[in-house]
Order: sequence, then C-alpha cells, then structure tokens
Amino acid sequence: MPEQPSDPQLILEMRDRVARARAEVVRAVGEGRGPEAWRAALVALESRGRFGIRMGLGRSNALLRALGSPEAGVRGALVAGTNGKGSVVALVSAALRAAGIRHATTPKPHLVSYRERVQIDGQPLAPLPFAQAVARALDAADQIEERVGPATEFEILVGAIFEALRREEITTAIVEVGLGGRLDATHAWDGGVAVVTNVGLDHQQYLGDTIEAIAKEKAAIIVRGDRAVIGASERGGALDVIRHRAQRVGAPFTIARAGAIRSLGRDGIEVELDGRGAVHVGLLGRHQGANAAVAAATLDALRDAGITSVSDEELRSGFASARWPGRMELIPNALGSGDDRDLLLDGAHNEDG
Repeated sequence: MPEQPSDPQLILEMRDRVARARAEVVRAVGEGRGPEAWRAALVALESRGRFGIRMGLGRSNALLRALGSPEAGVRGALVAGTNGKGSVVALVSAALRAAGIRHATTPKPHLVSYRERVQIDGQPLAPLPFAQAVARALDAADQIEERVGPATEFEILVGAIFEALRREEITTAIVEVGLGGRLDATHAWDGGVAVVTNVGLDHQQYLGDTIEAIAKEKAAIIVRGDRAVIGASERGGALDVIRHRAQRVGAPFTIARAGAIRSLGRDGIEVELDGRGAVHVGLLGRHQGANAAVAAATLDALRDAGITSVSDEELRSGFASARWPGRMELIPNALGSGDDRDLLLDGAHNEDG
C-alpha cells in the first residue's frame, strides 16, 4: 500500500493532476454526459490515491461537514473484521431486499466496476449519479485542504457515498469498514449498529502485530448508543477485547455463534442458527456458517435499534438467495465446448481467508 510522498515537486505535480481530473469531472457532469462523467470521476478518484494511505478521522469529519453532513440522515450497520465483512454485508442486504427495504451497501474491493463500491438494493449506482456525488466530494475536499491537508482516495469515496445516499434519499446503509476501524474514514459515521465479524493478522503495518492490538482497532467502532454484534473468537484475546469495549461504552451486545453445519453442497450450506433452526445459505463454504450467524444477529440488532425489521421468512428467503461474486463462486461448465469442468473463483487475500 502506498505511503504519502514527501518530495515537494512530486506533491505539486500530483496536485496538478488532481486539479485537472476534477475539472474534467465538473465539465462532464455539467453537460450530463453520464459515461464520460463516470470515467472522469474514476480518474479523479484514483489520482487521489497517489496521496497514499493516511489513517485518521480529521479529514473525513471535515469533508463530511463541508458536504453538509449527509451521513446524519443515514442509519444502519458499520461492519469491521479481518474476514467475512463482504459475506455478512451480502447476507444482510439479501434479507433487506427480500423484505423490500430500500438500502445501500458499500462492498469492497470492487470486482468489475468501481461503481460496485456504492450499491442501491444490490445494484451499482448509475454512472451519472456516481460522478455527481464524486464531483461534490472533490469540491468539499478542495474547501478543507488548506486546513486539514489533501483528502485520500478512500476519504473522497466515503464522502461521495454519503452524498450519493442523500441525493438518492436512502436512509438505511450497511457500510463496510475500509481498514481497521478506529481511524478508518467510515468511522466518521455512526449508524447505530456496530459489527465485528472476526479478528486475524492482516495489515499489521497499520493495525499492530498481535491479534489483541488489531482487535482494539476494530472494536473502536463500537461507541456509546450503539448495539454491537461480535463474531470474533477467543483466539488471541480478541473476544475479550471487543466485549470489554462494548461494556465500557455501555453498548448492548450479542456474541454471534453458528450452530452445526447440517449440509454442504454446490448450492450453499444449511446451518443451525440460534433461535431459528436450520437455515439455508446460498454462499459456499463451511465458514459461511459463522458469517450467517453474524448476519442474523446484525438483522436482530437493526430491529432492536428501530432501524429495520425483517421477518424470519424474509431472512430465510434472503439468505438462500444471497450471492457474493468472486468469493467462493462456483461457475459450472465454465470452459464450455464440451469441457464439463467447473471453475471456482475466490479472492481470499490472507492466511485466514
């Protein structure tokens, strides 16, 4: 992952590229050219990536304030964890769709299009609305740069996401943390429910070298007034760290645990979930039992927080229909031409995954 450059001339050149990219976005948006505006927005976002990764909430808070605090009108769940975030978000989203509840999700990384990083009811935001939101976020970033420094690509994206949700009149979101939790740009938002799926060793250069240290970073998304869901195990003291955080801030919490896996198949798994009996999950792999338990507990927390309500029937329908492309995705007869071999796609990026 890139660090912020220190050479003054390089920084000036980068800022010039950012300014030119932003100007093209504004021009294309103003002319209503959706595809061109989207491509320009992507260039502008990625040009911000040259400023590297800089942890901290100061720029994100300032950027959202400059946008008029669009996140204030959105409630939902903030999902952290070393692995399982995407699967939990996919399962919760599938259940919300089954219940007819309009909502947004922010899965990452994208598989085909950058627009997948902000989805409405499971569909990527359209090109022009995406570009319009990015243009507003870039403008806000310019307003605050002299005071707090240049916003990073991910900070701009988070601002654009909440700007887009305001424009689309979306009031419920399931948001995936980018990196860690405590200092991640998404933590500038508090939706009312905080979820930690699990804790493993990853991104140690930013989060720490031990399970306990990483757990502290992720547990920090739990703040006073939240309801918390904990999927972490006792490995390395992770569960104790996260439970202590919830207790310290007075957040009611649920420790989500999957029951027995009844069956494993090409169409998913069947798992025992606490209080619900056997539930079919359309995602492949034994590990999805734990993710399903966390997702079910998240839906319960959203209900208890007065944010959304999903019936048992809607949960079952959603979990059965859930898909998460590129993650243990089975493509039958993928090669065609009489070759009956299947293809299994998976984007696991660390040892636990």
